[in-house]
Amino acid sequence: MRKLALSDDILLKVEKPARYIGNEVNSVTKDKKEIDIRFAMCFPDVYEIGMSHLGIQILYDMLNCFPDTWCERVYSPWPDLDAVMREKQLPLFALESQDAIRDFDFLGITIQYEMCYTNILQILDLSQIPLMAAERTWEHPIVIGGGPCSYNPEPIADFFDIFYIGEGETQYRTLLDLYKEYRKNGASREQFLNAAAKLPGMYVPRFYEVSYHEDGTIQSFLPTRPDIPRIIVKELVKDVSDTYYPEKPIVPFIKCTQDRVVLEIQRGCIRGCRFCQAGQLYKPVRERNVEMLKDYAIKMLDNTGYEEISLSSLSSSDYSHLEELVNFLIDKCHEKKVNISLPSLRIDAFSLDVMKKVQDIKKSSLTFAPEAGSQRLRNVINKGLTEDVILKGATLAFEGGWNRVKLYFMLGLPTETQEDIRGIAELSNKIAMAYYDTVPKEKRNGKVQIVASTSFFIPKPFTPFQWASQCTKEQFLEKAYMTKRAVMEQLNQKSIKYNWHETDASVMEGILARGDRRLCEPILKAYQKGCIFDAWGEYYKHDVWMETFAECGIDTSFYTTRERGLDEIFPWDFIDCGVSKDFLKKEWQRALDEQITPNCKQQCSACGAARFQSGICVGVSSRTLHSLQSS
Repeated sequence: MRKLALSDDILLKVEKPARYIGNEVNSVTKDKKEIDIRFAMCFPDVYEIGMSHLGIQILYDMLNCFPDTWCERVYSPWPDLDAVMREKQLPLFALESQDAIRDFDFLGITIQYEMCYTNILQILDLSQIPLMAAERTWEHPIVIGGGPCSYNPEPIADFFDIFYIGEGETQYRTLLDLYKEYRKNGASREQFLNAAAKLPGMYVPRFYEVSYHEDGTIQSFLPTRPDIPRIIVKELVKDVSDTYYPEKPIVPFIKCTQDRVVLEIQRGCIRGCRFCQAGQLYKPVRERNVEMLKDYAIKMLDNTGYEEISLSSLSSSDYSHLEELVNFLIDKCHEKKVNISLPSLRIDAFSLDVMKKVQDIKKSSLTFAPEAGSQRLRNVINKGLTEDVILKGATLAFEGGWNRVKLYFMLGLPTETQEDIRGIAELSNKIAMAYYDTVPKEKRNGKVQIVASTSFFIPKPFTPFQWASQCTKEQFLEKAYMTKRAVMEQLNQKSIKYNWHETDASVMEGILARGDRRLCEPILKAYQKGCIFDAWGEYYKHDVWMETFAECGIDTSFYTTRERGLDEIFPWDFIDCGVSKDFLKKEWQRALDEQITPNCKQQCSACGAARFQSGICVGVSSRTLHSLQSS
């Protein structure tokens, strides 16, 4: 019988003990005697967040399909258990077996968000694994990082043995076979890592060296060994229908952020918003076969008992077979009394008709993401959304019975002016006016409710805005106050509620997003001073972070407010994400010229992703690409 790692006494004292006991429905257990490799898959945040992450569910299912491998899960202990484990020197453990993580062969950490970097150190520390990769031996797991933040791994390079660049379904089998071979042959850890560095998509930081100019910018970034690549090309799943996907997702005992079946209908996005990192990293767009999705939807609902299914995509409305899939789900989910969640939809007649069928209009609100208040600035960011389209969508929604609308904007975008900021309030007011102009008094379900929220723009690697400067905290706050004053001047101000994000965390995210190896030291020191769960406002210690940067001689403005030169070498330039730097430069210039770039279905823009000959890029000829690049 499986013995729990934590005593009943400890479990009764911590919040939500179900986070730590495992044994959930559809979790996988294997006989340790029949496996060769033990893999701990980690999401460095609390259980409820990590359990909602689709990528881990996919890799967990894939790795456990391998007969010689047992993949288990581990999440960040909440601060209450963290304190107990440190006091009693209890090693962090995997949920399935309750065995110590330090005894595993691999610890795979998915890195979704920059503000979880200190939680990565928490995981290593509680697992009693040396924080610095250079100090590890065969007594410790191979620590491998993946996910979107691995596209700039440099701020945390010292803590990882390997980074897997790209989509995880392609190279893990090869990596595990290599590990087995080198362990069997008695090779050193260094020899294994050197061999791993030659595999596609694998970046081993210890074998690369960076030098700097006097002004702090990068002079060179080169491998220290002749037999490993200078450029790491991302891994990509060419056929997303014929690949791994969980038929039996794990069902937690407690409510999680995504408490539903998640059906990924496509990867990538055709839209090309210039602020969006995911839109560039996951090119080209690849759709899943609609029959495969229908089959998986029914199996996953049957195997979980969930009462809701969500379609996952960066832009669901662009999925070619959306109408067919949604109509199928409406029929099947009506039979099973299951709700359907449809995020990332454009608000048009079809979408509203679907939402009428699957939502309780009185309880739900519609979401628009104009991102910018003026058409000029929407052109700068290549949003591809006009005010007429926004107002038409709102009008259709009001005619359909909705009276609550959420609007998402960004403040601090490149070239932003006071008029653009005022545009946020003015657009909110126009949408409110559309309600009163559209819905007769006798048919109104109370007042219209507009909730306008602004986040602060953070330039990210592999976007056209990676060259842009970021606002200071004071500038962010002034822009938020300006927006609030503009809202209060509108005719329908009582119908508009305005919210804005936390400024300190936005500045911190900006530092980490475009950071380099020199940030490893302050990240480690901040952790040693007690910084964990930085993504959680109640635990984030901005003053400690800023104090630590100063102690380490780091000028944070170098990573945030400084505008980059077009020829500067970035810390992430050794990674090839599929989209060329020349394309991103052209898009940066088009942004400054307020020019729109057509989406991928309208016209190929020669971004570079066509070389993968996958998804929407299949059939784009080299002659077409050459012609586009020349122009």
